[in-house]
Amino acid sequence: MKAVVFHGIGDIRLDTVPDPAIQQPTDAVVRITSSAICGTDLHMIRGTMPGMQPGTILGHEAVGIVEEVGRNVRNLRKGDRVLVPSTISCGHCAYCRAGYTAQCDTANPNGPLAGTAFYGGPKATGPFDGLQAQYARTALAHASLIRLPDNIDDDRAILMSDIFPTGFFGAQLAEVQLGDTVAVFGAGPVGQFAVASAKLMGAGRVICVDRVPSRLDMARAQGAEVVDFDVDDPVHTILELTGGIGVDRVIDAVGVDAVRAAKGPAASAQQDREQKFDQERDEIAPERNEQGRHWTPGSGPSQVLQWAVKAVAKAGTVSIIGVYPANDRFFPIGEAMNRNLSVRMGNCNHRAITPHLVELVANGSFDPISVLTQREPITNAIEAYQAFDAREPGWIKVKLEP
Repeated sequence: MKAVVFHGIGDIRLDTVPDPAIQQPTDAVVRITSSAICGTDLHMIRGTMPGMQPGTILGHEAVGIVEEVGRNVRNLRKGDRVLVPSTISCGHCAYCRAGYTAQCDTANPNGPLAGTAFYGGPKATGPFDGLQAQYARTALAHASLIRLPDNIDDDRAILMSDIFPTGFFGAQLAEVQLGDTVAVFGAGPVGQFAVASAKLMGAGRVICVDRVPSRLDMARAQGAEVVDFDVDDPVHTILELTGGIGVDRVIDAVGVDAVRAAKGPAASAQQDREQKFDQERDEIAPERNEQGRHWTPGSGPSQVLQWAVKAVAKAGTVSIIGVYPANDRFFPIGEAMNRNLSVRMGNCNHRAITPHLVELVANGSFDPISVLTQREPITNAIEAYQAFDAREPGWIKVKLEP
């Protein structure tokens, strides 16, 4: 079969690889009908999320048809059309039963303290071969896969494999309530769904910050007030828009990309500080690399986290769903503490959240389709990755069709 395979940092290829097979009695083999490219995939390719093993198939979002099930998969059969959530969960451990399915004690072969297991990730996450392929072995299928109703097509379903649930999770972490004013940093795919989810939860106003015009346009079309940080200082603008109070909730839907993306005048001072941090690190620990905790070039306090802590009102909530590497060590903790802020973060509990979203889409309460902007055959996957990484105009979310 054809699959998008990681060979090294900056090196991915469309390869012919062996078809997957049942390995455990709780496995299912799924014929993939749609997969997608996610910003998290870019972290692995760039090396900002270390530990990727060459030969790993990329991708953690998919829709497909069940081709084969293990003997302990008793709720699915061949021919069922299913959504494959990005994270893997067993359904029976204490964390899964409490709804923290991203922290499943069983799914990650590296042990219960290893953290979230997901498809197409580094060694620490399993590793499990990913879903940008024609077929995939899906682990713990009985507790992870979600059967889809006939009235949800692949275009809508693929958006619920990761990014819609993650955006919803961000609004959930932020504790958005009726009438709240919410700031969403990042107008990429997850940011768009954070905007939508904040509105679904009753937010009175949503302010979205980014620098890519097509992404800001999409947020504006949802009713968000937009701020281009290449033009306006986002903290000053948010305070101005809120009468000097700040927003009630902030959602960071950018993560480690915040430093990479910041280009405008508001970011220049931050970049100077990052350079200083890098120099100090080199002087303090030039050879530090134990347990993979190395200093990452260009790392430092995330621009978004700095903005978030300043833009939120006293006693407000900061929600972090953007991806940060495990070796990131910087957060404006003093300022957050002195302002009585609540800071909540984590990987999305897909299996606990997604069924509700499937119901919302199936009954017509919400239509996610506007976020899907590109449909490409898997044979064009490498070029699609390049366009998505470059944030070319209009490239918000890319669906791959095997």
